[in-house]
Amino acid sequence: MQFHQKDFLNILTVMEQIKQIPYGVSDFRSVIEQDLYYVDKSMYIEELEKQSRTLIFIRPRRFGKSLFLNMLRLYYDKAASADFERLFGKLYIGQHPTPNRNRYQVLYMDFSRIGGDLNTLKDDFNAYCNIQLNSFMDTYREDYPESQVAEFMECPNARMRLSILRNMSEKAQIPLYLFIDEYDNFTNVVLNEHGEEIYHQMTHASGFYREVFKLFKGMFERIFLTGVSPVTLDDLTSGFNIGWNASTMPELDKMLGFSTKDVREMFTYYRGVGMLPVDSDVEAMIEEMRPWYDNYCFAKECLGDGNTVFNCDMVLYYLRNYVNYKHSPENMLDPNTKTDYNKLKKLIQLDKLDGDRKGVLRKITEEGEIMADLFTSFSAVDMTRPEIFPSLLFYYGMLTIKGTRGSRLILSIPNNNVRKQYYGYLLENYAQCNVNISSLRDAYDAMAFDGNWREGLQYMADCYRNLSSVRDSIEGERNIQGFFLAYLNLNDYYITAPELELQHGYCDFFLLPNLTHYKSEHSYIIEVKYLPKKDFESKSESQWEEAVQQIKGYAQAPRVEALRQGTTLHRIVMQFCGWDLARMEEV
Repeated sequence: MQFHQKDFLNILTVMEQIKQIPYGVSDFRSVIEQDLYYVDKSMYIEELEKQSRTLIFIRPRRFGKSLFLNMLRLYYDKAASADFERLFGKLYIGQHPTPNRNRYQVLYMDFSRIGGDLNTLKDDFNAYCNIQLNSFMDTYREDYPESQVAEFMECPNARMRLSILRNMSEKAQIPLYLFIDEYDNFTNVVLNEHGEEIYHQMTHASGFYREVFKLFKGMFERIFLTGVSPVTLDDLTSGFNIGWNASTMPELDKMLGFSTKDVREMFTYYRGVGMLPVDSDVEAMIEEMRPWYDNYCFAKECLGDGNTVFNCDMVLYYLRNYVNYKHSPENMLDPNTKTDYNKLKKLIQLDKLDGDRKGVLRKITEEGEIMADLFTSFSAVDMTRPEIFPSLLFYYGMLTIKGTRGSRLILSIPNNNVRKQYYGYLLENYAQCNVNISSLRDAYDAMAFDGNWREGLQYMADCYRNLSSVRDSIEGERNIQGFFLAYLNLNDYYITAPELELQHGYCDFFLLPNLTHYKSEHSYIIEVKYLPKKDFESKSESQWEEAVQQIKGYAQAPRVEALRQGTTLHRIVMQFCGWDLARMEEV
């Protein structure tokens, strides 16, 4: 077959038109001008304009907050009016513009860019604000008399510059719009690295951070703030009491993140342009991702619509791997989430958990959910209260709305990605156990491919017996389950499902085979029983018989046939006498 130059040029043209995957890109202008793939969220502009003129919107990391804010910034910026058709012409809002399009002078700030050195906190904050204010005035200086611009530029203090700008814009009758990305990042760093006293000095009384926010009030016609928690917002309330937390509004539930429809259209596009194999099953790919990246619901009114939200960065990570290697990633978790988890540990102060909050965290980890009230705001002082803690986890994406019971919410772990983070926390609690991870992985190989389960489970039981330093933290069966949950999570061949509902009961562990990546031939239901040494002789036999009947009942549940996916199912009962494994059998 002979190619002509015309054919070759046509192929090049098609290749140039393929939209690249925007993984890690948060600059809207770059996405549009470089023709990257963009999931249109511009229709939410109409909805946002119906709400309060000062909005705070909180979402977990990796949900596209910065890209969305960047899009809003360019839509409203009067300096970008000449670019409107090029940037928005193909989007919903380009065909349905609102009267506020390109109406404002826009001041944009990203507080994640501010350092947190204890000795220079105020200076660093002032310096960053000055940089952004300089950029603002460079953009709009032709709208103001030169004498006013000179006065503004000569002032070294950001607070005074804001006051001057307010007077300038009011005299010129020019409306201002303020966007702040990660409004709480700077203060969260201060809170966790320098303590509550320094944080309090910044955000209360005449603290420099609070004083700047007081200036925003009445100065800007519209304000839009994003962040990952409402903690700083609550502490600023007395000085900045005009904000409306729109994070749990049903109208905005899917404003960030990807819906199933978004994901389906994206994957279908990449299959159509040849970047995914032509025989790719898009629906199968979505179902593979769903347990890992989906199931976020931020408004209880949306529970019945059946449309939860995907973490968008995770979807792009999966897609990029599939495009490059023609199969899903071997590790379904983006390695970059390790950095997120380390940040998260600081933000929710996992290393400072008291007994009550440890209990909350263990309950969530072991049962997968918790019933709680959802607090829309709380101060830094209150975030350590156990009744507030589930709300903090909700805002950080560690919990999502699963259902309701009366006036309370059922908050659950949204997916395996988050579940792994909880298991990681448990694992850190047992870090002093001296478990030989290499030996444990060998044992998991034998469990998955050979059905040899005894050696691995016995090894974990022996390690647990030697773990004296945590014995007093939680007594009995829950302590054993927590330990096994942490270390079972290290295997690559199974998704460890604790407290899985089967046949009107809850099995302790179901090791669900991860057949997408590994051809495991065996799966496991494990039931753990515990008795204190003083009761073992009198009660062990009846307890064992009860466990045998329970696990047989679990194995007969209709769901099990689908869950084991054709693998050989093993039913293992483990019975502990105090800290010692007394009996373990397959039944």
